[in-house]
Amino acid sequence: MANASQPKQVKKHSLALLPKLLIGIGAGILIGSLGNIFHIAHTPGFVGFIRAIATFVALFGEFLNFIIPLLILAFVSVGLAELGKKANKLFGITLALAYGSTIVAGFAAFGVGSTLLPKLMHNITSKAVAGKSFDPIFTITMKPVFPIMTSLILAFVLGLCMANLNTPTLMKATQELRDIVILVLEKVIIPLIPFYIAGTFAKIAASGELVPTIIMFAKLYVCILCLQWVYILFQFTVASGWRRENRWKDLKNILPAYFTALGTQSSAATIPVSLRSAEANGIAPDVRNFVVPLCATIHLAGDTICLTLGSMGIMMACGLHPTLGLYAPFIFMLGVTMVAAPGVPGGGVMAALGIIKSMLGFNASMCELIIALHLSQDSFGTACNITGDQAVAAIVDHIDQKDRDAKPRISDPNEAAAQ
Repeated sequence: MANASQPKQVKKHSLALLPKLLIGIGAGILIGSLGNIFHIAHTPGFVGFIRAIATFVALFGEFLNFIIPLLILAFVSVGLAELGKKANKLFGITLALAYGSTIVAGFAAFGVGSTLLPKLMHNITSKAVAGKSFDPIFTITMKPVFPIMTSLILAFVLGLCMANLNTPTLMKATQELRDIVILVLEKVIIPLIPFYIAGTFAKIAASGELVPTIIMFAKLYVCILCLQWVYILFQFTVASGWRRENRWKDLKNILPAYFTALGTQSSAATIPVSLRSAEANGIAPDVRNFVVPLCATIHLAGDTICLTLGSMGIMMACGLHPTLGLYAPFIFMLGVTMVAAPGVPGGGVMAALGIIKSMLGFNASMCELIIALHLSQDSFGTACNITGDQAVAAIVDHIDQKDRDAKPRISDPNEAAAQ
């Protein structure tokens, strides 16, 4: 046991992910633009340098392809198993509200994207988007252990079985697999993401298509943030209508949780502040202590808006045409795939990357763009998620209160003992 008199070690705080991403984007743009600035774009040295960067991007992309099925298997299976242990009436209601809200957010994003994006998006030349301007020097194929859909189906089967059967050995094994994947995410993937994004933008800048790409990102960013804010207001409008009282007043008490989410980029890390916000809004203790942590895992409206609108914009920029028939199954699967996504920044897009590739047909370079877009606004997506959790909690609290009021009250102890 450590001596209480020993001084506590001060933990060094590293730069947050968002500043690192912005630095990576800026560095990538600068590096890729050097060829045009110094008129060396076609020299062997500069071409070789950019091809070396492209090699890193390709290798990192291959590693992502390898780890994603394992990530889906570990997190979705354990997430479903752990959720199943809490099954009761309130759990079912909360799950239905959270999943329904996530799905509505996805279809709202599709509607907005179908209306606005055709007027805002312009084709980027396929050469730049496909990343063929500077081929990698070499590539190493890292085949996944199993395909994406196999991983997803296996995760459903294992998760549901573990939720209903006593399988402690299997549960421990999948939890340990999840811990391994978390370690890989925290120690390898997330630290290298800024370099991956920098390499992506270096390729884009070197290929001469930087301005159209930046304009595309700016338009998508504005659309995503505006829709997330509007959707927050919509959720509290629904909560107000359900409870027949003004719940918009709750928003002032949620601001600390909102700004905490902006800083941490993690719904899980924001739970303590969210609980205090729910208390300030008058949510019953048993309801807030159950709903807020649960929704931090399963209510992902902000991420769904970003991934739906962002992927639609990238598809249109590549000359493709997203349709409702393509996106409806994707949106329904998105709400399930991101369940129990790791509590690290960027976990949502990493968990969803598999179905983005398998269901939307994204190639490697399109995946690079959606990762960059999602990670650069992940703070706002997380803040949208946790703010909506409070609206769900208000509705569940009202339902629970009505149930309590409907039960007969027993004032006589003898009568209570007899029952």
